[in-house]
Amino acid sequence: MTSAFTKKPFVMPLLLLVITMLLLVMVNLWLGSVTISWGDVLSTIFSSPTSSQANIIIWDYRMPQVFTAVAVGMGLSVAGLLLQTVFRNPLAGPSVLGISSGASLGVALVVLTGSAFGMDVLQSNMMLNDMAVVIAAFAGALAVMAIILYVSGRIGNVVTVLIIGIMLGYAVSAIVGVLQFFSGAQELHAYVLWGLGSFAKNSLIRSEIILLATAVLVVSSYFFALPLNAMLLGENYARSLGFNLKKYHTLLFLLAGLLIALGTAFTGPIAFIGLAVPHIARAWFNTSNHKQLIPATLLLGANLTLLCNLIARLPGLDTSLPINAVTSMIGAPVVIWVIVKRSKMKVT
Repeated sequence: MTSAFTKKPFVMPLLLLVITMLLLVMVNLWLGSVTISWGDVLSTIFSSPTSSQANIIIWDYRMPQVFTAVAVGMGLSVAGLLLQTVFRNPLAGPSVLGISSGASLGVALVVLTGSAFGMDVLQSNMMLNDMAVVIAAFAGALAVMAIILYVSGRIGNVVTVLIIGIMLGYAVSAIVGVLQFFSGAQELHAYVLWGLGSFAKNSLIRSEIILLATAVLVVSSYFFALPLNAMLLGENYARSLGFNLKKYHTLLFLLAGLLIALGTAFTGPIAFIGLAVPHIARAWFNTSNHKQLIPATLLLGANLTLLCNLIARLPGLDTSLPINAVTSMIGAPVVIWVIVKRSKMKVT
C-alpha cells in the first residue's frame, strides 16, 4: 500500500491537463450551431470584438457554458474522490449521500406542485422561474446534507452514514415519483428536462460565481490530503497518527455536500462525473496520494465536462443533446471497468 504513495512523475502530466483544458475551452468557444472564426474568438476575448454577433454568442451563451462546465467538472469529481476515500468504496459517488436526490425533490416541489397551489412557476416571469428552480434545488440538497451531517455527528461509523444516505435517496426518489404521478403534462415535461442536465442555464455573472465558489471549495479540499491518505491505510492507523476521524468525516461530508449541491442546483443532476473521474485519475497517475490526486482529479473533471459539453452541441446541430446522456456514455464504461478490474484482483 505504501508504494502507492511514492513519488512519481507528476508535473508534466498535470501541465498536459492544463494545456488540454485551455484548448478545450477555446474549441468550446469556437464550435457550435454557429461556427465563429478563430480570429473573431480571439479578438472577442482579448481585445475589442470585430463582430457584434460573435460578441453576443461568446459572452452571453458559450462562455457561461464553459465556466459552468469547468466548475461542475471540478466540483463533482473532487466530491466523488472525497467520498470514495472516506467510505473506502470505489463505487461511492455524489449520489450515495442522497444530496442529488434532495435537489431533485426541491425542484419537484416547485415545478410539479406549484400549479396545485395556484403558483404556476412555469408561467411566471422567466427570471423568477429560473431562480425559483435554483433556490429549490439548493434548498433540497442542503436539507438532505443537514440530515447527513447530523447523523455523522451522532454516529461515527461511516458505513452507517453510507446506508442512511442511500436510504434517504430512495425515500426522496419515492416522493418525487408520487409527485410525478399527480403532476400535469407540462410540469412533468419541465421537470424531465431539468433532470437531463444542462450547462446552458446560467448567465455569465452566475456562472462566474459558481466557478469562484467551486474553486474555493476545491482548493480547501487540498488541506485534507494528509488525513485522507491516512484513512486509506485504515481507521486505526489514522487514529494512531492523531487524527480525529469523527471531526474529519463531518468536515469532508460538508465539503463534498456543498460541491454536490452547487453543481446540481445550477445544472441539474450530472451523472457519472463524480464516480468515474477519480478512477481515471488513479489509473493515469498510478497513485493514491491525495496531494497529487486532488489536482489531477479536478483538472480531469474539468476536461471531461468540457469534452461532454462539446459533444452535446456538435457543429451543425440546432439543439443540444442532454449532458446526462453524454456523461453516461463516457462514465458507464469506466465504472464497468472498475468492477471488472476489482473482480479480477479478488480472483488472483
